[in-house]
Amino acid sequence: MTQSQSRQTIGLQLTPMQVLEALPDALEGGAASWGDARGESVGRSSPNLLIHPGEPSEMVVQIKNLGSHLLQIDLQVDGDFPSSWCRIGREGSEILPGQQMEAVLYFQVPSDFFENARSIQSGESLRLNYGGSLTVQLRQPGTGWQQPEPARFNLYVRLHSLYLDFLPAIYRETDFVGRFLKIFEQSFEPAVQTLDNLWAYLDPLTAPQSLLPFLAHWVAWPIQEHLGLERQRYLIRSALEIYRWRGTRHGLRFYLHLATGLALDEHLPNEADKQIGITESFCRGAILGDSRLGEDWILGGGKPFHFVVCLRPAFNHPIDEELVRQVIEQEKPAFCIYELSIEPRSTTDVPTLPAAIV
Repeated sequence: MTQSQSRQTIGLQLTPMQVLEALPDALEGGAASWGDARGESVGRSSPNLLIHPGEPSEMVVQIKNLGSHLLQIDLQVDGDFPSSWCRIGREGSEILPGQQMEAVLYFQVPSDFFENARSIQSGESLRLNYGGSLTVQLRQPGTGWQQPEPARFNLYVRLHSLYLDFLPAIYRETDFVGRFLKIFEQSFEPAVQTLDNLWAYLDPLTAPQSLLPFLAHWVAWPIQEHLGLERQRYLIRSALEIYRWRGTRHGLRFYLHLATGLALDEHLPNEADKQIGITESFCRGAILGDSRLGEDWILGGGKPFHFVVCLRPAFNHPIDEELVRQVIEQEKPAFCIYELSIEPRSTTDVPTLPAAIV
């Protein structure tokens, strides 16, 4: 929508970049044309600019020099809206005869316009429609400043309404319909967005912290308050894999990896080189009628169903021994016995927990 004004000295045209689809009536809560007390319908003869809170909106100003002399110009915006909403952008301040200059009025309403309680005066409803004027001050060489009649425009602050897209186009002809549907949209849209992103709520790595107890209960995993939040997320997510490998060397190593942050080192063939080393003794001990002295058992040697867990963290990597023993007792077969040793080493290139998990 544009507005053209012809004057003796200049031609002025305002072109809004965002236009309201349906204009409201003056009785709907907006002033009539700003500075006009006649109460006529809003925006019928002035350019109308639509503004969404938190989003920039622009109005292009075209000024043409209709005279035969160089003009110096200055722009000023006034209105019943806060001055912080508007910023004037232009290049230069002079127009040659017959030439045209463009300027831009940048408008932006605070993103919390509808949530800010200070926007609502006591006993009054929140105002959505505003009026303003653009004054172009002129000066020719050897003369003083002149101030022709200002050009008026209207501003409409509105929220995006998605629900209008589901209705016939005829409902867009009434501005009240979009504002009325916005009430239901703000009530139901959070639930719709939750359903659209339900996968993120069911993944322990992305779920809100308040939902973690439910996800842990879902997989029968006890919440361990002494562990950090990040580590608990990985434990809950890997609970089923821990259950699947319970009682095996791989399962114990994997659980210790999650609980301590030490690397799995599955690619290393030698247990002595791994940060979580687990060695087993396959000697059954002395079994009457089935064992031969000096061949498969010796006096005072060997421990049946015995394994050794050796942790080799960096010196700057603390290990909770009580937690480690709790994990081993939970994961090992009941008839097995074990030994635990913690041997800090000088290397510091220990992978972090998220990087070590595949």
